[in-house]
Amino acid sequence: MDNPHIAQQTSTTLPLSSGRSHDAPWPIPARDGNFRGRLQWALEGPGWSMLRPATDFLLMCVAVTLALGGVNGVLHVSSARAPLLAMPPLVTLLFYLRGLYRTRLRAMLLDGVVPTVSAVSVAAMAVAMIGIFTDGHVPDQAGWLRMWLLSLLGVGIGRLALTFAQRWARARRLVGKPVLILGAGMIGAQVARRLDSHPEYGLAPVGFLDDEPRSLAEVGGRDVPILGTAEDLDATVRRTGVRHLIVAFSSIADARVSRLIQQCQELGVEVSVVPRMFDSINSRVGYDTVGGLPLLSFSAVDPNGMQFAIKHALDTVLALVLLILLAPVLLLAALAVRLTSPGPVFFHQRRVGRDGKLFDLYKFRSMRVPQGQVALESQGITAVDFLLAGDTAPGGVEGVDRRTSIGRFLRSTSVDELPQLFNVLRGEMSLVGPRPERPEFVELFQQDIVRYGDRHRVKSGITGWAQVHGLRGQTSLAERVEWDNYYIANWSLGLDLKILAMTVAALFHNAE
Repeated sequence: MDNPHIAQQTSTTLPLSSGRSHDAPWPIPARDGNFRGRLQWALEGPGWSMLRPATDFLLMCVAVTLALGGVNGVLHVSSARAPLLAMPPLVTLLFYLRGLYRTRLRAMLLDGVVPTVSAVSVAAMAVAMIGIFTDGHVPDQAGWLRMWLLSLLGVGIGRLALTFAQRWARARRLVGKPVLILGAGMIGAQVARRLDSHPEYGLAPVGFLDDEPRSLAEVGGRDVPILGTAEDLDATVRRTGVRHLIVAFSSIADARVSRLIQQCQELGVEVSVVPRMFDSINSRVGYDTVGGLPLLSFSAVDPNGMQFAIKHALDTVLALVLLILLAPVLLLAALAVRLTSPGPVFFHQRRVGRDGKLFDLYKFRSMRVPQGQVALESQGITAVDFLLAGDTAPGGVEGVDRRTSIGRFLRSTSVDELPQLFNVLRGEMSLVGPRPERPEFVELFQQDIVRYGDRHRVKSGITGWAQVHGLRGQTSLAERVEWDNYYIANWSLGLDLKILAMTVAALFHNAE
């Protein structure tokens, strides 16, 4: 059965796709036939597991060659410098041991920075130790240092290029893995919609298997067909050529699901499982056993703990530093707003923060002030009137577009958000956290969206996990809530630093 605590995120439903009984044969989607050829083999198939270590090894060889002065230096290497030649195999071995060649659904470049730097550095220290043991000193200290730096540069560029190549091909649906979903309920339908709208994961849903699929109205629509029941697993795998099975919630008994998973493993099909209590699981989950019985232990984030106190102290320091460094930008923006349109420099609006407390959020004014009126509310218009159809969050331009020319620039560069650094200094906001919402929307969303109120356990942020993934302005509300709740459940100082780094990259994309 579906988890009653998650399912559909909003009260609105998506357009329903035409349904057909699962007893009737469905044609296999054409997208399955596209995943063939050399590009598929290299970036998603068996070649991917060989291409990455081969690229790392080759670039390491280039780095060592350059450090030794070229090909001639390698061919005539002295015994004192010979330990440098051990660098390529050592790095490749350490990458393998650190799990850097493990296949992941969506590789984050920042996630690989620390293990890559540490593995290359450990290999370089091992080379130095080899030199000390064999020759009494570090082999050619200048050459050793060049080798270390060139190795970091070469491997970094290579892994960056491969990641972008795979992401580019996936985004254009040139490569990917056809996926079968076991369970055609609300969670299964949500998984299918999410994978279909985010091809960068490289998983293309081709259909569902379920003994008793939920109706289209219950799940909010399905864009891929039901191909049969659980008994049809073997035939469906062979007919569609799927390489991955995702087990979502269904009416199938757990013992039978376990047998189906074993059957997939025998067929060479990878299996992923959406756990029953997925809304309680975070990156801090622990694994233990009682005899042969596995136990998972959950550790929740404490917003009142010492780590969050450190976070808030760092927020204050960084906000003050940023205000000092960005003072010229702030002054120029304020002057531009003042000179280009009548009205106040700053725009402020009531928002809901931590523990439901109200505060005034500040921005540079980017719109013309209505003549004789100071707010839309004076016209009898409320923010709720701007609710868009479907799963769309408020934000951006609501109603008549009153943006000024300078306002368009401030919004596109996110400079209009900089006055919120003063909100951080006042303790009302954090640099990183869920974006705060207007009181009228909060009241509405808490009624209709599961776990929307969780965001008020922590301080609101200028930037957040949802925003750096492109969920700014009028984007999917359900996805935004899901990303924000992920941030709260998995918070760490490291995650905050990652978001701040991703925010810098996100600034190069138009905010609206």
